[in-house]
Formats: sequence, C-alpha cells, structure tokens
Amino acid sequence: MQIKRAIERVPGGMMVVPLLCGATLATFAPHAAPFFGSFTNALYTGALPILAVFYVCMGARISLGSLPQLLKKGGALMTTKVALGFLASLVLGHLIGIDPVRTGWFAGLSTLAVVAAINDTNGGLYMALMEQYGQPADSAAYTVMTLESGPFLTMVSLGVAGLAAFPWQTMVGAILPLAVGMVLGNLDPEMRRFLSQGVSVLIPFFAFAIGCTLDLHRVATAGLLGLTLGVVLVFVSAICLIAADRLIGGDGTAGIAAATTAGNAAAVPMLVAVANPRYAAAAASATVLVACCVIVSSLLVPPLTALWKTRVVRRQEMDAALLSGEVQRVAETPDSNR
Repeated sequence: MQIKRAIERVPGGMMVVPLLCGATLATFAPHAAPFFGSFTNALYTGALPILAVFYVCMGARISLGSLPQLLKKGGALMTTKVALGFLASLVLGHLIGIDPVRTGWFAGLSTLAVVAAINDTNGGLYMALMEQYGQPADSAAYTVMTLESGPFLTMVSLGVAGLAAFPWQTMVGAILPLAVGMVLGNLDPEMRRFLSQGVSVLIPFFAFAIGCTLDLHRVATAGLLGLTLGVVLVFVSAICLIAADRLIGGDGTAGIAAATTAGNAAAVPMLVAVANPRYAAAAASATVLVACCVIVSSLLVPPLTALWKTRVVRRQEMDAALLSGEVQRVAETPDSNR
C-alpha cells in the first residue's frame, strides 16, 4: 500500500490528514483517548512536547549565517498581523463598539472575536507548510512570531494595554529549544545531520495532537457567520502577508502560510473578559467564532499555500526559459547584426 504517497497528494497532506484524523476523533469520540490512557492519551494531548522536540530538530538545521533573514522575515510577518489587529480594532470599535451585534445576520460578531482571530498564528501549521514549501529559516521565523501568543497583543489592539503581563520567562522558554538545536547543529555537523532527520518525522504527530483539540461541532454552532468570518480573515490576512513577505525579498509563500488562527486563540476572549469585565458579553460568542476560524484556516491555508507555491515555481521556470531563449538568440545572431 502506498499510504505515504497518497497522503502527499493532498496539499500539505502530512499536516492536514493527521490533523483531520485528530479533529474527527475529538468530535465523534472525545473520550476514547482518556479511556485508554497511557501513551494513547499522551499523544492525544501532547502537541506542545512534540513541538518542543520539533523546535530542537529544526534549530539544528539553521546556520548562524541565516539569523538575519530569520529575524527579518519573522518580524515582518508578525508586524503585519499586529497591524491588521490594530486596524480591525479601530474600524470595528468605531462601527460596533465593545458589545457584540445583537440581532440580524451578524448577531454574535464582535470586535473582540475579529482581533483575537487575527493576532495569533497557528505555529505548527506554519512550520509544517514551510518545511514542505519553504526554507528552514522560513520555518524558524515563527520563533519571532511567538510574541503574538496569548491575550496581550489582543488587549493592546483593543486599547486595554497594561491589564495583562507578558512574562519574559515565557518568551525565553519559547526560544530555548530552537536555540539548543542551533548550538548543537553549529557545533557538530554530525549532530546536525542526526537531528535534522526528525523534522519531517515529527510533523504528522504534532498535527494529530493539534487536531485533537479541534471540535468540528463548533463549525456548526458558529454557522454561516463563523465560516464566512474564517474565509474572509484568511484571504485578507493572506493578501497583506504575501505583500509583506515579498517586500522583504520572499516569494509570498511564508506570508500565505501565516494567514491562520492558532488553536490557543480560542481561549483569548475569555482571558480578555477576565482582565476587563466590559468584554464579558462578547466573550462567549467570540470564543465560538474564533474556534471556527481556527478550523477554517487550518483546512483552507494548506491548499492555498500549495497552489501559490506551484504558481511561483511555474513563473520562475517561465522566466528561466525566456532568459535562456534570449541568451540563445543573442548567441546565434551574426556579429554584423549585433
């Protein structure tokens, strides 16, 4: 059986297929893993430990010479997403204020839901897509983007800065596994080769664990509004992030891969409401809408990234063919006609 080949026919298949398997299990058999316990339940709930190991293996592949590009790309993508969050906060805050829409087709929509969904990127999905379609430094750029995690930037975007701390220990902890891998890989070429082999192997495992945190019933609960919000945010974010990526010399692939919503973003509305009770009315519906954006973006971004990368490769091949034809034409032109 050609299982691996069949999975790889799906755009981002090594990420998407295990993620869907995990989401299906979480939706229709949520108590299966706890029932069996032991290693089964550990895999079901183990996205963060697996990602930590993934960071070490990935860090080993990165040479010190690529650090400027890592900081450049990660900073550009993060700044773009934060700017989108600020813009959404300003526009929607002026139009609908703090409370959610009460009636009509947009009932439940709130500034909190949109900003929380924009601000946090799905790091696991981004890194998996960059592993398949980008470069190691592109994947590692997410280390810089971890600054998006948690409610802090959402609170800043909503104009309530100072209500939550952003512990330095958390930021150092997010960088340490990658740094350890980089040190090992740069000190010992054999260690680099050894650890690098684990990168592609770990992707389906943390994808499955991430999928186990997604309940497909939430899409039905959010209804058409949730689906529409997810699609709109993916396309708006993708357009801006592609532009940012190309502005710093990329081909746009990293930009579109970052146009997702992280699974932990679904917890942000409640955290914001705890910090500022004025958002309590919007928190419940915002949680459902953000969860819907997580699922929609997780399913939509991988094929879009694959399509974009195919387009980029074809354009590069066409440019190379045109250049080759031009060089050949000049070479064949008689000296008297030149």
